[in-house]
Amino acid sequence: MAQTKLVDEKGNVKQGRTIAEELATKQREISVSEFFLKNRHLLGFDNPKKALLTAVKEACDNSLDACEEMKIAPELKIIIESIGDDRYKVMVEDNGPGIVKEQVGRVFGKLLYGSKFHRLKCSRGQQGVGISASAMYGQLTTGKPIKVWTKISPKKPSYYFELFIDTRKNEPNITKQEEIEWKDKEHGVKLEIELEAKYTKGKQSVDDYLKQVAIANPHTRIVYITPEKEVMEFPSVTKQMPKEPKEIRPHPYGVELGMLMKMLKETKANTVSGFLQTDFCRVSPAVAAEIAQKAMVDLKSKPAKVEAHQVEAMYKAIQGTKIMSPPTDCLVPIGEEVLERGLKKEVAAEFYTAVTRPPAVYRGNPFVIETAIAYGGSLETDELVRVMRFANRVPLLYQQSACASYSAVVETMWRNYGLGQSRGALPAGPALVLVHMSSVWVPFTSEAKEAIASYPEIIHEMKLALQECGRRLGLYIRKNIRAREQKERVNLFESYIPELADSLSRLSGEKKDSIETSLNRMLKKSMKSIISNAMSGIETDKKGEEK
Repeated sequence: MAQTKLVDEKGNVKQGRTIAEELATKQREISVSEFFLKNRHLLGFDNPKKALLTAVKEACDNSLDACEEMKIAPELKIIIESIGDDRYKVMVEDNGPGIVKEQVGRVFGKLLYGSKFHRLKCSRGQQGVGISASAMYGQLTTGKPIKVWTKISPKKPSYYFELFIDTRKNEPNITKQEEIEWKDKEHGVKLEIELEAKYTKGKQSVDDYLKQVAIANPHTRIVYITPEKEVMEFPSVTKQMPKEPKEIRPHPYGVELGMLMKMLKETKANTVSGFLQTDFCRVSPAVAAEIAQKAMVDLKSKPAKVEAHQVEAMYKAIQGTKIMSPPTDCLVPIGEEVLERGLKKEVAAEFYTAVTRPPAVYRGNPFVIETAIAYGGSLETDELVRVMRFANRVPLLYQQSACASYSAVVETMWRNYGLGQSRGALPAGPALVLVHMSSVWVPFTSEAKEAIASYPEIIHEMKLALQECGRRLGLYIRKNIRAREQKERVNLFESYIPELADSLSRLSGEKKDSIETSLNRMLKKSMKSIISNAMSGIETDKKGEEK
């Protein structure tokens, strides 16, 4: 058999190694940091404007999660300082539990490192990428390290760090570490990142993002100083902290075949029966026995010794077995009353309503959908409605059209509820629509966490919540807006009565005062009839709602 030989540019055969051997010398391991360094767009750093927002977002997510785990009301201070030539310093400070000094390097200087990826409970961060990716972007564009201050207790010393990420090894490189005085802080973290960025106002800006954070987290106090030295304060409107989510085990319906194989190899259980009951939620002894019987697997056999064809049989048996839905105490919905209060605090409208759906499940993962609507007031009359999207209380500002929330809003028939809508488009009118998903694992479409994947179960729940909000909005519009419009028409006609009475008096010879009195009487009678018909229509709507 002929051996594949290397040839030079002139076509001459090179002596020595084959092509395969030559290629082998060029192959090496790629670290996750090195990969994301070249593909930073995957993490939300595809342009300077978005990079600034992403850095603030990741820092705020970490701070809010840390404060809530400590069961204290979050207080965040965000400062963005312009230092010229499209360079900015981003400083974020919180009152959370702080970070022990031994962990600072790994938290800020190692991608895919964190405490949330393997835990099935509701939290903002999931992948252990965000804040270290922000540090890496700053390092890439300015050559500056991330700076970190941390304090875990009034009785413990505070520490200051400067560090880089070694992207070849995905390891932290701490260039400075020292004990410092931080007298005005009992505990918390402060970080500073210098990065290449662009600051703008309006939609998809840091200003807009923090306003939405305040809506979805009304228990949080935020002080924000813009690059223009403008101070924006978002006070908390409730002392009620979100309930602490409980961690749950995986549900059998959410585990794929390859993962089931891995779990069987790694379990600490001694038998298949023990594995099914301890490594999954909602699997009782009876359910475990049913799965084993369908798969023809011995319940007493050792999990690591289950053969591949038996694992596949177990996987199919799980799909064909009725198993109770997973528990929902792992979720943290905002709540209808609190969500409405948050919306009222930041949006000047005349009508507000919010709906929290009962928990549902997709691929074995529990989730809750919440929606809210603000209508009228200062909202634009002639524009398409604005859609605010949230996942685990985090605003999603980019990739709107790729998001399940957007699809659910477009697919809802808003004409039934008093808003104009073209086919396949957002409704039009002075309204704002908010959609929030709370889940132990939000199915984002990318690592940048900007859009929710369109699972049918998720869109279905979103549409049900939106329809309920829509029905309430429709009742309000019919009862108030149309009656107001009718009254405005009556007032307009009333202003012309004296002139009309004068003209009729000249034509008929009747007294002007008598004609004017008759016209006013007719107008009032017509107005009563209009109001009566409107109220009758509203009562009919209410009966339909009750049915």
